[in-house]
Amino acid sequence: MDLLTVDIKQAGYTKNDVQTITDINFTVKAGELVGLIGPNGAGKSTVIKAILGLLPLTLGKVKFIMSGPKYAYIPEQPIFYDKLTLWEHLELAAAVHEIKENALLKKSDELLTLLSLQDVKHHYPTSFSKGMQQKLMIAICFLIKPDVYFIDEPFVGLDPRAAKALISLINKERKRGAGVLISTHQLEIAEKTCDKIIIISDGSIVTSGTFEQIREQCHLSGASLFDCFNQIMEHLG
Repeated sequence: MDLLTVDIKQAGYTKNDVQTITDINFTVKAGELVGLIGPNGAGKSTVIKAILGLLPLTLGKVKFIMSGPKYAYIPEQPIFYDKLTLWEHLELAAAVHEIKENALLKKSDELLTLLSLQDVKHHYPTSFSKGMQQKLMIAICFLIKPDVYFIDEPFVGLDPRAAKALISLINKERKRGAGVLISTHQLEIAEKTCDKIIIISDGSIVTSGTFEQIREQCHLSGASLFDCFNQIMEHLG
């Protein structure tokens, strides 16, 4: 079942910059992990922001088919309240989404243990490293269990254990039926984990499909996603 259908004709940040991204069309199905990859400045973050209605100009349609909380968004740059501790952030998220105290205690204990944040749950995020701030964002989003996750460059700043923990959380949510759209430069992770890969350049989709389909399109049997990606970028000039 499609949880998200995206048909964006154009989107941008100002009236003079309408075509930052153009002709972005794809779906995210229940239980599916979709990887959005491309060079720096290709428009990956802009695509996510356009879907979420965070751009001043978006022409097209975005359709969610949901039963519970619509979505959770983990931006590339962590966003938090300076005067709230990690635990208070979780309490705030629980209050907003009407998560009962017993459920909050159980879910948060699992998340904080997995993400190695138990010892700092009463600390302020301003004292955290970028990786720890990123793990706070992950904990908040996975606490509320939405139908669709939007995750923008989540592995930046994460150590290998934290990256493994995030992948574990994503896979658990996929089994529950959640859909996940993730933008990443970590091509090896995308190759191993994504059901579908969307490659964009200069604000438009260049190609999409399973990893095997992209291999076939590149005529590179047995090649890595890294090799396929670089061949595609070289052909684009």
